[in-house]
Amino acid sequence: MVTWRREQVLAVAVVAALLAPEAADAQRRKKTEEELTQVLEIPPDPPVFVIADAARLSFLNPPMTARGLLSQQTRDAVKWLLGQSRGRKLIKIRAFVAGTGDQRRVPAIVSEELSERKLALPAVTVVQAGGLPMEGAQVVLEAALEEKKPVNPAGLAFISGQVGRPAEGEAGLEKAAARSADSLKLAAEAAGSAALLRVSCFLTSLEDADAARAAVSARFPAVPLLLVQTQRLPRERLVECEGVARLKQPPASEVEFLNPEGLAASKAYSQIARVNSTRLVITAAQLAFRYSEDDARLAFSRLEKTLEGAKSSLKRAVIVNSYPLSGQMAEMIRKVRFDWLDPARPPASTLLPFEGLPSIDSSFAIEAVAIGSAQ
Repeated sequence: MVTWRREQVLAVAVVAALLAPEAADAQRRKKTEEELTQVLEIPPDPPVFVIADAARLSFLNPPMTARGLLSQQTRDAVKWLLGQSRGRKLIKIRAFVAGTGDQRRVPAIVSEELSERKLALPAVTVVQAGGLPMEGAQVVLEAALEEKKPVNPAGLAFISGQVGRPAEGEAGLEKAAARSADSLKLAAEAAGSAALLRVSCFLTSLEDADAARAAVSARFPAVPLLLVQTQRLPRERLVECEGVARLKQPPASEVEFLNPEGLAASKAYSQIARVNSTRLVITAAQLAFRYSEDDARLAFSRLEKTLEGAKSSLKRAVIVNSYPLSGQMAEMIRKVRFDWLDPARPPASTLLPFEGLPSIDSSFAIEAVAIGSAQ
């Protein structure tokens, strides 16, 4: 009996010894998994505004690609920007998404890529377009960067979108694009431009995209050019090109608004904003939700609050871009915006209906560039 008990105890001891390393390994694995779980962090959201020096702003457009879907194309574009930036700070990204991909992935990927490299995040605006001029392309980005040294010592000119429409009976949009580009060129000359730094053209159809590109490029060779179709089924035919130019001479004050002869005259906006400020407040888009006048006012109030956080306001805006999803919402924006903007000094502006926005409940989006107060 004693011998049997000794053998039983010995057997238990042998089994325990054999299982001990496995138990220890399991404990170590559990501890490692817990540690990994603890260190994983969700990347922060991009900021609602970034402050930059107008004299140091530059602009880049990553090449479009048809490789992969929205997430991969966005990630490739952001990596291209980071490779080209060479230590320059990304200030703002504006993304136009085509197709049905989740637009919210764009700012999330921007945050992931920059946070992984411990870089400051840019403000991000995302708008759904009706189409892009490359088969299979689902996103195109525009970026503003801040250089280490001044590259625009006299400042910048922000030029409102210049509308070109086809004449009666005129087929295609090639001549409309040429008219828009001619107006943009006139505006740049009136602003005292040393060079156009970026041109963005919004078309209601991409059927004549190559011809439109050629017409614009002929007037602005070597200038980064963006072409985007605004909506899949637009209500009218037009081309509207906006631009940013480097100035030869600085404005007399931080900002000057111009409405030169030969361009459409409007009390609702200025054709040109000449700017030379070390504290340019550049916002991400503020979404409006639902469709009432109160809803529209709430969106402007939120954008105003964003600017107040940067010691600025909409009355100090130099350009305000609006992205309504219908003509009705465009009229709503026009109706309420001067409750916040300065009617005596209206900012430059581009206002065109687009296909969609990151939230299904959105009715329009607005973004601004404004002058911040000195700290």
